[in-house]
Amino acid sequence: MTKRYDTVIIGAGHNGLVCAFYLAKAGLKVRMVERRDVVGGAAVTEEFHTGFRNSVASYTVSLLQPKVIADMRLHDHGYRVIERPISNFLPQEDGDYLKLGGGLERTQAEFRKFSFADAEALPAYYDALEGVAEVLRDLALKSPPNVGEGLRTLLAGASQGWGMSRLSLEAKRDVLDLFTKSATSFLGQWFESEAVKAAFGFDAVVGNYASPDTPGSAYVLLHHVFGEVNGKKGAWGHSVGGMGTITQIMAKVCRDAGVEITLEAPVDEVLVDGDKVAGVRLKSGEEIAASRVIANVGPKLLYGKMLPASAQPEDFRRRMRGFKAGGGTFRMNVALSELPKFTCLPEPGEHHQSGIILAPTLDYMDKAFLDAKQFGWSKAPIVEMLIPSTVDDSLAPPGQHVASLFCQQFAPELPDGRDWDDEEDAAADTIIDTVEKHAPGFRASILGRQVLSPKGLYRKFGLVGGDIMHGHMSLDQLWSARPVLGHGAYRGPVNGLYMCGAGTHPGGGVTGAPGHNCAREVIADGGRFGRFNPT
Repeated sequence: MTKRYDTVIIGAGHNGLVCAFYLAKAGLKVRMVERRDVVGGAAVTEEFHTGFRNSVASYTVSLLQPKVIADMRLHDHGYRVIERPISNFLPQEDGDYLKLGGGLERTQAEFRKFSFADAEALPAYYDALEGVAEVLRDLALKSPPNVGEGLRTLLAGASQGWGMSRLSLEAKRDVLDLFTKSATSFLGQWFESEAVKAAFGFDAVVGNYASPDTPGSAYVLLHHVFGEVNGKKGAWGHSVGGMGTITQIMAKVCRDAGVEITLEAPVDEVLVDGDKVAGVRLKSGEEIAASRVIANVGPKLLYGKMLPASAQPEDFRRRMRGFKAGGGTFRMNVALSELPKFTCLPEPGEHHQSGIILAPTLDYMDKAFLDAKQFGWSKAPIVEMLIPSTVDDSLAPPGQHVASLFCQQFAPELPDGRDWDDEEDAAADTIIDTVEKHAPGFRASILGRQVLSPKGLYRKFGLVGGDIMHGHMSLDQLWSARPVLGHGAYRGPVNGLYMCGAGTHPGGGVTGAPGHNCAREVIADGGRFGRFNPT
């Protein structure tokens, strides 16, 4: 070891870049090592067919923290998000359709096609979710109380619990429902129309290998309303140039701050000297000395592959073996000669600029999960299609388009010893068949496709089980228990080891919050020893 750093960060995904930025601004000497030949982790834009580019994995913007955007001055470097005119478009099996978003009155008018009662219930439903979401937004940029630290734990818990304690009794009931009930049960309290329940229930299965009938799935529904676009809460949008534009900008900001980023540098092992980290060893054999190692990879990868078992307490190892990861996600990108023509709404329109949800009912979503458990993937999968080229002409040749197909309920591991490498094309064909039922001619319009099964997502991005959240967003793996009690405040079981990825609070999505929070803890720890001053 010749050159020593204050910090080495494993993985140049967006959370790692955010963390690196704050640490460099605080005066630390930071080196990032990235396995791939491009920064960004799962938030990258790539050409997948000649002349066609798209966001390969992460594909839409809402959850990125406004504080991170402002602190990194992303807008000054070209960050731009185009808001969806409506949130989602759901074709129905009877030839009808439902549009969600575009303002309360527009959504109520859509709901009246299915249920007058549901239209009337909508304002109160929005108020209930927003009341809880506002409290949780406030927690997103706070480190959870680290259970086991005595008085400090109690004080932090009391401080963060204050916002929850001020909620009305009705809102506290909503909190309990959202954290413990299934999406089906929760939505059934509010709405009667199957189409309306599906419009909201889809969010409960995004990246969640579970049925909407699974207890606790209502929380995942809530997780997706935390965000905002251009100051508008709950909105979603498209990053001009794709998601890779965001991480390329972040990388530039980091380099300008003095961060050293090394690509094609996979980590073989986190080095430990006694009870402290000493740096990392790359697969090339190079050793990088650092007094702090920050992992932007998921807990399963960090503790299963990188940190020696001998450095992990036995109880910690056992619990990490039980850490649940595997999101049931199958990702495709397709190059199209023309826009899809949906039977229910064939002409070009705002629905092509929205999230197109092919999952008309909660029962359909439940059946998709049951199929996946039995057969490996659903015979009628849940598909969300986005066509970003309708608002961003940099992604495809004139008159042609790219579409993201974000598909749910594909088993992380196939039953009967089958391998995803042998099955992914058949699964992809099933997905295309599903779209074809709603938009005849879709298959014929496909010029090229990129297919990523759960195994493919792991191979390309290091997402264990294809889990875009780095671990289930279930009650036992949230807040102070993410990834495990006693290590919920971004610190690992070895002195100097930290975690800054989606496997920590507040979880998945392109938020930047784990990176921001982890940097604050690293700065605070260093400040106590006089190494540098917190900012």
